[in-house]
This record gives sequence, C-alpha cells and structure tokens, in this order.
Amino acid sequence: MLKLWLLFAVFALPVAAIGYAVGSWSAATLFLFAALLTAATIYAYCDRFVLSMLGARELVIGERPALHSTVEALAARAGVVKPRLYLIADGYPRSLSVGRGPTSSSLVLSLGLLTAASPGELEGLIAHELAHIRNHDVAVQTASVAVAATIVELTRFAGFFQRGLLFFVAPVAAAVENLLLSPKREYVADLSAAQLCGSPHGLADALLRLEIASELVSFAASPTTEPLYPINPFDRSDQLARMFETHPPLPQRVARLRELDPDWRAKLLVA
Repeated sequence: MLKLWLLFAVFALPVAAIGYAVGSWSAATLFLFAALLTAATIYAYCDRFVLSMLGARELVIGERPALHSTVEALAARAGVVKPRLYLIADGYPRSLSVGRGPTSSSLVLSLGLLTAASPGELEGLIAHELAHIRNHDVAVQTASVAVAATIVELTRFAGFFQRGLLFFVAPVAAAVENLLLSPKREYVADLSAAQLCGSPHGLADALLRLEIASELVSFAASPTTEPLYPINPFDRSDQLARMFETHPPLPQRVARLRELDPDWRAKLLVA
C-alpha cells in the first residue's frame, strides 16, 4: 500500500513542478490539487475500469446460488466482506479479484472456469482471490493494472505510429506493475488459500489445470492484466507479454503447496 501511495506521489509531484514553472506557488498548489484529485479518482474507480475492460457482468444470486454460498462461507472464514460476483462469458478458465480491500471488492470468474474446474479446484481459486483481498493485494493490483492499461491504451490515438510509440511507453507501463507487485504476494496468497480450504491440493490441482488450459485454449487480452490472474495466461514467446509478467514460476508454487501435505501421494494410494 505504501508503494501505491508513492506511485500517486510520483504522479503528482511532476505535475506540481509544471505548475510552478508555468506560474508560481499558487499555480503549483492548484496543479498539485488537480493531480491528487485525479489519483483519488483512479483509486476510487479503478475496479470499475478494469471490470469494464474485461467485459464482466454481475452474477446475481439466482443464477448460481451454490457458488454464492461457497464464496460467502469462504469470505466469512477469511474475515472479509463477501465480494460481489462477476462473470466473464468466455471459455478460457480464469479467476481474478479487483477492488480496494477487505470491505470493497469484486470476484470475477469466467464461464470456462465454472465449467471445467472441480468443486475443490474452484474453492481453492476462490480462496486464493480472497487471500489477495484480505492482504490488500487487490488494491495495489487493480490500481497498477488500471494505470498501466491506460498508458498502453493511449497509444491507440497515435494511429499509424502506435507500434513505435508502444516501444517507448510499454516499458514504463510494465515498470509500474513490476515495481509495485512482488512475486511473493502469490506465495502468501497460496498459503492463505490452503489454510482457508483446509487442504493445499485443490488450489495446486487448479493451478495445473489452468496451466494446461493456457496451452490448449486461445486467450486474448491486454497483457497489462497479467497480475490479476492466478497464473500468467499469456504466451511466453510474446515479448510484450513477458514485460508485464509478475508471477513466480508455477512449478515452485505447486511444489510449495504439495509440501504443506507431504504424505499426499500415500493418501492417494490408500484411497
């Protein structure tokens, strides 16, 4: 969270300096106020921006009451307010969370995930997202993605010169995400999810299923959204997508989860 506020400060101070160069201290104060107001607006509405960018719609209780019940139970166990549920109507299995923290957040699931994941895998992924919400990762992830996506999308106005402009601004957008988001947040969320579910294997199996899906099902989205997903769903041969990668290696994550229950292979043989 400190990094997030530092980002807003870095955004505001140059604007104030421009105001001072244009006018005086009064102009600098006015420019600084405008910059801080813009930063506060980004913080307040970045989740709506991301939801709109993803094409998500709210999932009402009547459509999937069992899913709402599962989320409510896990949210109570995690000590957070039940997030609002949203659905992405595409076949690629993915989940993500956006918002500002434990009291104001949204959980987004894709139709492909609800179709393909087993109950244990789905519970593990939901618990993983709730851990991000409880740890305030969701606020930093959502704001950083909103800022990075805005920087990248502004290149569309360059028309013919978009590709050339993207060469210069994409590293800046990627730096915003990589400076704010540590890969350690995923390890912590994995551990918290295992504790919430009482077993690490649902999440471990879900991560492996998502990895297989990334090789079999086509996926198209802005690479700036990479921090939102449980794993990196983008093609690692894509140079632009690699710039925005913030997740630790998947084999390490799965190994850490399995180590929480080292006798899991013996249990499978007995079963």
